[in-house]
Amino acid sequence: MTGESKNRIKIEARDTTDGAGAQIKRVFPGNNIRHIDPFVLLDEFFVTSEASFPEHFHSGFEAITYMLEGSFRHKDNLGNDSTVNTGGIQCFSAGEGIRHAELPGSENMNHGLQLWINLPDNKKNTDPTYQKVESEDVSEQEMEDVKIRTLVGQDGLIELNTDISYRDFTLEQNSVYEEKIHEDWNGILYVLENKLKCGGISLSPAEGMVIKKGGQLEIQTEKKARFVLITGAPHNKPIKQHGSVVD
Repeated sequence: MTGESKNRIKIEARDTTDGAGAQIKRVFPGNNIRHIDPFVLLDEFFVTSEASFPEHFHSGFEAITYMLEGSFRHKDNLGNDSTVNTGGIQCFSAGEGIRHAELPGSENMNHGLQLWINLPDNKKNTDPTYQKVESEDVSEQEMEDVKIRTLVGQDGLIELNTDISYRDFTLEQNSVYEEKIHEDWNGILYVLENKLKCGGISLSPAEGMVIKKGGQLEIQTEKKARFVLITGAPHNKPIKQHGSVVD
């Protein structure tokens, strides 16, 4: 295995269930990749009106929920009771501990992504917080062949305790997009719609490419494709996850 291939690893989300009947494609942790420092977990979820994530406890990390379809309701012990719709974002920092429930916000399919980011040690015992950004307030940039929605990072409104970039790309057919990732950052490219090729690796929906130590990416499409690119500064310490708690 070459040095480049060690830093570019293809993974496939695995089907599982969570909560009360929620269908999940778990991108990581999995058998091949446990965590991608500073990221603890990435799920693509599909929640019908009969399913939910009943009230449960979290601590030690931050979580971002990004709605691709439908809507989702967040209700917590801080007094927040808020619904985010398609294209919107909600985020909590669990800090020393938060109890919340996540409930379907529409009678149709409620489809989205949830990302967990480890907190630095000096933030593990802070008070929990909650943020929400409506779809119309998410920063969008349109160029000739690509549309980019910035969820977190430059021009993004979500504030986190770890430096990350989280963007949603729609790349037109027969296009090439190049991106330079910070050389010390890790991350993942995850495909949502249609196929693409990145660095010679072919990716289909529910497949991703782990990116270690940044570098140059070249993404090619034949058909119009949609993907998210998530990268961040590692904490360079082991991620100790115990279910819904990250020590």
